[in-house]
Amino acid sequence: MAEGIPISWSAYEHEHIERSGDWFWALGIFAVCSAVISILFSNVLFALLIIVAALTIGIIARTPPELVEFELSDRGIRIGDMLHRYDEIISFWVDDENENAPLLLVDTIKFMSPNLIIPLEHADPSAIRAYLQERVEEVPMREPVSHKILEFFGI
Repeated sequence: MAEGIPISWSAYEHEHIERSGDWFWALGIFAVCSAVISILFSNVLFALLIIVAALTIGIIARTPPELVEFELSDRGIRIGDMLHRYDEIISFWVDDENENAPLLLVDTIKFMSPNLIIPLEHADPSAIRAYLQERVEEVPMREPVSHKILEFFGI
């Protein structure tokens, strides 16, 4: 792989699942019932948290994902406007045996985003693996369970 040539591609943040009106009704009924039960147990703050969480989930479920630009360069991995330098990256793994599109899993030292899950829909996984092997350690990883749960709920 040529040293100075960056690899770039674009992909959606996540797979968007169109929700029917029934799904939103079920979310609302579940949230209201849970909030009422919480109030009956004298926990108004938790009831407010449930309502806010349900509203947030509803808004996120309606919003289509953004098309994000990804780039591997000599400086690091760029996701949109955010650059993750190689000295912040612990290891990576290209999961090309994923049932959907291949994924680039990146483990970083950052507290707020320790695991990056990058879709490789329109990219060559073997070229990305070769490019990153020159710069970062390759360690087998799995997609975090929390990410799979969020994907299951379409968030």
